[in-house]
Amino acid sequence: MAQTLLMPKATAVWLVDNTALSFDQIANFCKLHALEVKAIADGEASQGIKGLDPITTGQLSRDEIARAEADPTYKLKLSEPKVRVPESKRRGPRYTPVSKRQDRPNAILWLVRNHPELKDAQISRLVGTTKTTIEQIRDRSHWNSANLAPMDPVTLGLCTQIDLDLEVEKASKGKPLPTAAELGATLQAASETENLGFGYRREEEEKEIDANAVFAKLQSLKSTRNDDEEEDRF
Repeated sequence: MAQTLLMPKATAVWLVDNTALSFDQIANFCKLHALEVKAIADGEASQGIKGLDPITTGQLSRDEIARAEADPTYKLKLSEPKVRVPESKRRGPRYTPVSKRQDRPNAILWLVRNHPELKDAQISRLVGTTKTTIEQIRDRSHWNSANLAPMDPVTLGLCTQIDLDLEVEKASKGKPLPTAAELGATLQAASETENLGFGYRREEEEKEIDANAVFAKLQSLKSTRNDDEEEDRF
């Protein structure tokens, strides 16, 4: 891992203020131009910059500074770090165990059907396959297409649910929201629901009125029948 100086300008400010190093030595060590170091010494390019002690951060030793001060042609060297940080490996296609590789086509078919928004590169990252295989499964030209059955890659252990959700979220970003027709919306407009309530009350009132009318009619029929019976007695 290549060593790099932390905060070059702040380090240059400290070296200018606390050592007898030449501008060229400081410029070479901090990867700056000698004129920029001179401007720092003159106070023209260091406003608001607090000096950073390279000895405290472990990037220079006092002996190294003393050696450079004694020899103007000497070039400062960064101290060896006490802790080695390994370089992060470039993330490549997901490794799939040999025992599960036969399940990848089924997982690809499941992803293609259930998440058409996913790009080939995303599917490749999830199940560790190639774009050629994905295209063959999409257009049904895969050699085993007749026997493929869609299967959830999470269930198969080819990827985690978190990885799948992250890829789906990435693919859905910037996608327009579905329209009511696409969702098959069944909700009615507010005006319709309001009218429905009003109409429902009117209908109940009409039913009540009709019931009263029927009751009154029955009462009149009963009284007429009683009058007829009275006349028959006489």
